[in-house]
Amino acid sequence: MQKFDKLTAVAAPLPMLNVDTDMIIPKDYLKTIKRTGLGKGLFSEMRYNEDGSENPDFVLNKPAYRGAEILVAGDNFGCGSSREHAPWALLDFGIRCVISTSFADIFYNNAFKNGILPIVVSKEDLDKLMDDAERGANATISVDLEAQEISGPDGGVVKFDIDPFKKHCLLNGLDEIGLSLEKARHIDRHEQRIAEERPWH
Repeated sequence: MQKFDKLTAVAAPLPMLNVDTDMIIPKDYLKTIKRTGLGKGLFSEMRYNEDGSENPDFVLNKPAYRGAEILVAGDNFGCGSSREHAPWALLDFGIRCVISTSFADIFYNNAFKNGILPIVVSKEDLDKLMDDAERGANATISVDLEAQEISGPDGGVVKFDIDPFKKHCLLNGLDEIGLSLEKARHIDRHEQRIAEERPWH
């Protein structure tokens, strides 16, 4: 998993409430178990017209936001069905951080497991960050995970809380397999001891 420490990038505003996982990645894209290639399906029902052409009014189709790596979203982001394809699609598009006032629990945990930082802020702070994100090409925000700070383009700083264990995993690029491999030395020693004590196994 890719590490997350500091990120300075364009932030796209998505001030919709209750963005569910079917909106993030519609069910038509769930046939694959690959984590790559899903970026094209991200928000596809809003990004594309019925004829397959791009909807110029959707934020991620606007020139200023095509390279956005941060999403500033409305309350209850990632609600709906449990769908790991949702963080896969965000990551494949290039989104590394989502900022909201709240997230659905399953999406929130899946985001961390896939190298995306979901940040919970107050309504007041979200309003400021949404205003920053609406500046188009000047909508650059910096996120410092170690310091737990978000810096806006005018120098304003928003502090955020995060679970220390989840922070450790993101800073070190550790998913569940990576966490197990951190203990590889102990596992090997245990297996060797078992083999010596119970050679008949």
